[in-house]
Amino acid sequence: MGTVGINFGPINSGQGFDVASTVTQILAAQQAVEDPWKTQLSNLQAQDTALSKFGTDLSTLSTALQSLTDFSGTFVSKQGSSSDTDVVALSSASNLAVAGSHTIVVNKLAQTSSQYSDKITNASDTLSGSLSFTINGQSQQLDFSGKTLTQLAASINGASMGVSASVITDTTGSRLSLVSSTSGAAGEITMNALSSLSDDATGNTIAFQVGMHGQDASLTVDGLDTTSASNTVTGLIPGVTFQILSKSDPDNPVQVQITNDNTSIEQAMASFVTAYNAVVDDIKDQEGKDSSGNPEPLYGDPTVARIQNQLTQGLLSGAPSGSIKSLSQFGISVDQLGHLNIDGGTLDNSLNTNFADIQGFFQNANSFGQNFTSTLNGLSGTSTKGAISLALKQNSAQEATLNQNISDQEARIADNKSRLTDELNLANQILQSLPDQVNEIKQLYSAITGFNTGQ
Repeated sequence: MGTVGINFGPINSGQGFDVASTVTQILAAQQAVEDPWKTQLSNLQAQDTALSKFGTDLSTLSTALQSLTDFSGTFVSKQGSSSDTDVVALSSASNLAVAGSHTIVVNKLAQTSSQYSDKITNASDTLSGSLSFTINGQSQQLDFSGKTLTQLAASINGASMGVSASVITDTTGSRLSLVSSTSGAAGEITMNALSSLSDDATGNTIAFQVGMHGQDASLTVDGLDTTSASNTVTGLIPGVTFQILSKSDPDNPVQVQITNDNTSIEQAMASFVTAYNAVVDDIKDQEGKDSSGNPEPLYGDPTVARIQNQLTQGLLSGAPSGSIKSLSQFGISVDQLGHLNIDGGTLDNSLNTNFADIQGFFQNANSFGQNFTSTLNGLSGTSTKGAISLALKQNSAQEATLNQNISDQEARIADNKSRLTDELNLANQILQSLPDQVNEIKQLYSAITGFNTGQ
């Protein structure tokens, strides 16, 4: 411990000394006790930052791998094409679709039933009567009085009668249009004899005519004759929805091709490689020293060594899947720096020739994908038993102890500062009062002896 000097001049000068500065000097030694704790705390916090980055990048890698190992993920994505999009246009191909070719012949399109009324010259005329029709095997009836066409259409739509009503107006007058809410033959609108509509202003009876009969589409899919109530066809090819737009030439059927979505798979592979390389870079960032010449926060840390070893071993894990035994067989290789690289041509060709085996390499029991997922779970920063999580937890315990030590020491310093300030203020007051005390002694001595102390 260093010495503290107090400069108060000659003893009888009354000058005293600087109490605050003296207290600061005395407490400096006690404050220095905290320095190694604060250094260690700073080092641990730097480790936490580096470990958290590992945790984030490992999580990104897990997510990227999951898109390849998930049974409903990228590998089941399908895409389709039509040889004649004027006849058949594909809407979607779900994960239930199977890669293959299908032949479609469209014989006739589906139609939605409609009815329309006679013209009413003055759209503001009110109408009365009863509207009665059958649709979907059910009779519907609406009685009304004193309603305009627009009001009548609103009443029909509000009554949920299985049709959509609207008013169509041109230069010759207005009509009430009824369109079935159900497409195809099942939605046929049949006006009943009870239906009676008249114009209140003219007394004219207003009849209905068929606009279009309800009709199911007729088509042949892979040689099977079938029908569809809608021109949007779902389920005839498992997992595929397509639109039929016009009749096809029987001698030139439409070819629909369902293929595996190689593009999405290749993008998922690229994401996996990028995420893996980010973790490799995290490892390399902790090797050696920083720009100031200090060791990196996790230099020589066993957690980093564990991550590096398990990632390396993970790339070689997993049972073969058919002809695929390693990543390199479908274009993913490891360079001298430990980074993964993709040969796009090799990957695309492999997906075209060995799709099922590559899928199995990621998804089969004990496959590379399943084993590497377990490896990443063991390194995770989110799993309570993951290496990153355990390292952060250990650091947190040490940081709590160091913070408590610093807090306790600060409390002791605060107590000492208060006590020392009081004691030194008292001593300072005594020093400052000494000249007066000496002067009093001199006056007393002079009074007693008659000796003039001032000469």
